[in-house]
Amino acid sequence: MGVIETLALGMGGAWASGVNLYGTVVILGFMNNFGLLDLPPELQILGSWWVLALAMFLYLIEFVADKIPIVDSVWDAIHTFIRIPAGALLAAGALGGLDVGLGDGVQTAIALLVGGTVAAGSHFTKAGSRAAINTSPEPISNSVASVAEDVAVFGALYTV
Repeated sequence: MGVIETLALGMGGAWASGVNLYGTVVILGFMNNFGLLDLPPELQILGSWWVLALAMFLYLIEFVADKIPIVDSVWDAIHTFIRIPAGALLAAGALGGLDVGLGDGVQTAIALLVGGTVAAGSHFTKAGSRAAINTSPEPISNSVASVAEDVAVFGALYTV
């Protein structure tokens, strides 16, 4: 995997995990298992069947929770402490095999910082927009926003 592809995987994965962590794990794991994407050794665990099964189960819970106006805000609040570190770790794992001459410790620290920042940006954008959508009296906007987020995540990961 070249430098551009590695950066795309790291930063794209971090962004996607900030929006939908479990969908990100499922897509990357399946793409790896079906030969559509060669994950770096540090991320090979995403293709293991027990990780995929757990991620699919949690994705289904999130899929339902995202459609219920107050539940989705609580879910997002809890996942502030899950999505952002996961995005940082995903970026660090993707960039782990890339040698840019900084030394392993410095490179890992930069990858964690940048990946976490990217994940935080997408997560807080999602959570903030959902909080605004929750003020709408009609129930359909939450479902439309949730499906649009999933489509954006899956589409972004497809381009990796």
